[in-house]
Amino acid sequence: MDLLHPRSAGLDVSKRDAKVCVRVASGGRAAARSTVTTWGSVTNQVLALREHLITEAVTLVVMEATGDYWKPFYYLLEDGPFEVLLVNARHVKNLPGRKSDVSDAAWLAQLGAHGLVRGSFVPPEPIRQLRDLTRTRTTVVRQRAKEIQRLEKLLEDAGIKLSSVASDISGVSGRAMLEALISGQRDPVVLAELAKRRLRSKIPALTEALTGRFGEHHGFLARLHLDLIDEHTRVVEELTARIEVVIEPFRGARDLMITIPGISVLVADVIIAETGADMSRFPTAGHLASWAGTCPGSNESAGRVKSTKTRPGNPYLKGALGIAALSAARSHDTYLAAKYRRIASRRGPVKAIVALEHAILIAIWNMITNGVFYDDLGGDFYTRLNPDKTKQRALNQLRQMGYQVTLNPLAVAG
Repeated sequence: MDLLHPRSAGLDVSKRDAKVCVRVASGGRAAARSTVTTWGSVTNQVLALREHLITEAVTLVVMEATGDYWKPFYYLLEDGPFEVLLVNARHVKNLPGRKSDVSDAAWLAQLGAHGLVRGSFVPPEPIRQLRDLTRTRTTVVRQRAKEIQRLEKLLEDAGIKLSSVASDISGVSGRAMLEALISGQRDPVVLAELAKRRLRSKIPALTEALTGRFGEHHGFLARLHLDLIDEHTRVVEELTARIEVVIEPFRGARDLMITIPGISVLVADVIIAETGADMSRFPTAGHLASWAGTCPGSNESAGRVKSTKTRPGNPYLKGALGIAALSAARSHDTYLAAKYRRIASRRGPVKAIVALEHAILIAIWNMITNGVFYDDLGGDFYTRLNPDKTKQRALNQLRQMGYQVTLNPLAVAG
């Protein structure tokens, strides 16, 4: 086996410290010499570890992605004169029954010495800052949604069925009714009259839904829930304002992305934060789609395909792509909507959504790589691609419904 790095190091990282194995391979057939030491995870200890690795003339450092504990080591060591690889723990599993912190560090050093591992994607500092902001915003939005659900459960306890009539109990109309309930108003007719715009057409249903046993106890809790919802909304607005500042160097990539049907500004922010605006890290569009977990899996043995389930990808990226795919599937006269209907009719809506996620990623890679806007192929793309097949399918459907059809071509105006 080829030896690519005669001096390599493996780090088994934990919350408090890291086991570091420095592997030095001598010439000839002599066994490599390995030295294992323990270093703390505080900044001064990591800086001392960097000096130790420089003294040992290490050219490659390999560490596992263990929770968030790898970050202090990676961020301080990446400035050193050696290459640092962050690897997926599933790709470097040791032999069963022989696992310890020391053996894991030695195993990582050995794999790195022979070039048997590849590093995970760690974005540069500007993208890392953007990623922190978008992920925090996603978390806060989810917390706000949970708070709205808690408020809905409280209303159910009080016999107020507002959510069965109004789609958004935290909207303008719902908020006005809730504020009136908290202030002591109990007359359902008066409460229903607070409805705005299209909800006014449902005033009779609202009158029935707002008849309940809402008391002082419910008002106290409802006030707390509304205040928490307002606080989450304020935090989301602050994060969005900060994201607009941090994303300035990548605004060109975002302007390209939002031309794709289904991708909003918020979704584009997440995609840029998770994939980076530099597509050169992915050799092809297929590499990007595979990394994101939107490609069929590969699990074959003895000529038999056992599973094609997609691999688990980045949850934040998958969530954003799912939102974009659902929105694109509902769009009108677009290629993505036509693709969704075509696949959903044969393989179901779930696989059709994953196929749209894959198509969106492929388009993003090509658009950012070539610096071009999205060029939609049109909702009639598959009809134009194979008109005879489309015509025959329509005829067969009509025959199955009991019709006899005769086709006459339209006269073309001269």
